[in-house]
Amino acid sequence: MKVKTAEFILGAASLKQLPRGGLPEIALAGRSNVGKSSLLNRLMGRKSLARISRTPGKTRELNLYLIDRTFIIVDLPGYGFAKVPPSMKERWAKLIEGYLHEREELAGIVHLVDVRHPPTADDVQMHEWIKHFRVPALIAATKADKITRSKRATAQKTIKDALTPDDATPIVLFSATTGEGTKEVWAWLMQFAGPR
Repeated sequence: MKVKTAEFILGAASLKQLPRGGLPEIALAGRSNVGKSSLLNRLMGRKSLARISRTPGKTRELNLYLIDRTFIIVDLPGYGFAKVPPSMKERWAKLIEGYLHEREELAGIVHLVDVRHPPTADDVQMHEWIKHFRVPALIAATKADKITRSKRATAQKTIKDALTPDDATPIVLFSATTGEGTKEVWAWLMQFAGPR
């Protein structure tokens, strides 16, 4: 899909700062350094729409991006091993859980997990939240270019067994480097955030 406009509109440290425009929102959720910013940049066909950092925990707010003036992508703070004080991790967890529970504009979640490793306890907890709040989801197994084709089926099964997604939740192998999975993610996005 060709994106005409994609712009950063807001970094919100609390739910009160979020706009009430009524546009559907798709959230990107995943542990620190799983590739949320890289996925966003690849989807939008931009190199630096979202800042990419090798330092875990760079995203510390709910970062909102307006796409073609029709929907919003919300980059959530990464969870997991970010080098930040426990108090900040706790604040992020409350912010993310509050967003998932309270945000009426939330139309779906792309849950990113690193295909090279089994899902962490934090990944499992995030997916439990997604299922609990009954938010439509897609699991993007990132860094797919880093594993051999022979290991892919096993990696996908490992993710499925750990997260136990419902039948409506697809698992898509994704690579920000090669673009693999981009069409599938876009098709899913348009299903939940596209023109009505």
